[in-house]
Amino acid sequence: MNFRRFAGLALAVLAAGSMTACGGGSQAQKAEAPAGQASEDSGKGGSEGKGGAAAGEAQVILTLAEVNPADSLDGQVESYFKEQVESLSGGTVLIDIQASGVMGAENDVLDGMTTNGGTVDMARISSFALTNYGAKLSALPSIPYTFNDREHYWKYADSEIGQRILDEPSEMGLGIKGLFFVEEGFRNFFVKDEIDGIEGMKNKKIRVSSDPILTAVVEQVGANPTVVSFSELYSSLQSGVVDGADQPIVTYESNAFNEVAPYMLEDGHTMSASEVIITEAAWEKLSEEQKAAIEEAGKATSAYCKELSARTEEECKARLEEKGVIFVAVPDKTPWQEACSGVIAQYTQGLEEEYQQILDLK
Repeated sequence: MNFRRFAGLALAVLAAGSMTACGGGSQAQKAEAPAGQASEDSGKGGSEGKGGAAAGEAQVILTLAEVNPADSLDGQVESYFKEQVESLSGGTVLIDIQASGVMGAENDVLDGMTTNGGTVDMARISSFALTNYGAKLSALPSIPYTFNDREHYWKYADSEIGQRILDEPSEMGLGIKGLFFVEEGFRNFFVKDEIDGIEGMKNKKIRVSSDPILTAVVEQVGANPTVVSFSELYSSLQSGVVDGADQPIVTYESNAFNEVAPYMLEDGHTMSASEVIITEAAWEKLSEEQKAAIEEAGKATSAYCKELSARTEEECKARLEEKGVIFVAVPDKTPWQEACSGVIAQYTQGLEEEYQQILDLK
């Protein structure tokens, strides 16, 4: 090889390496940008998204906290939301999903968001969690035997009373804003031994968390609430510390509870109602076009969640039946509703009109 040809090749390699290094540096700057804001030039040159976000807007990175793994139902729904936001905003809003509880438990995340901690911009939370901050309307979706079926829940999610519940924390001055609803399916009781209805719940030790509504439901159907952490539930069922618990079908399967408690009562006492929230500090950093993109993405994500949750639940049930799980149908929920009349009255006191609005949507 002659000297000129060698020198030319060397210069080409050096130039390519220099360009690669520049590209890597740009990506590193984006990753290191604080939550809610990216470097000034990171958004330049982006194309305009379907939602109409203006090209050339400063790029914003929003950190979204999720307690469940990325491959869970919730994780899949949030990945869809991320794709929608980034597409509709023309890449000017990026969603950084922090799954598997790396940002802390739900209460820790909420504490940080309501005190403007700055670490988390968005999160998926159970609607009921907001009652710890004085949000009374937010308890209504978690009241037992409120929703007849999944369609009823989604009518609520798309209703005026649903919007009032999303708006409640902002109107209370909590520093957070509800964006849209999602769900993981209805929660059912499952137990170790054969059971045929509400009578079989009597004196059974049923695992509860710190949720006062679930504790009251367990008591009022004749069982004994027993506090056990979720991480210890499998071993507690196995050893007999508890006789049963409650979870949506998808979570029941993903945690292999069928191995130690193969009987499930399809009582559907509560819907696993959740919502995605954002801090007002993060919301106010967005342009009107970016806000519109997030709102449009939220609507699309709710529709996606409705379809995915129903399909995933059906697939889970089929697999569980093949593994020997016995599903006990509850065609008449009247005895369950009557048994829980006390807790229903307690949590709807002063909100009877709003609660009736939800019931009337069925």
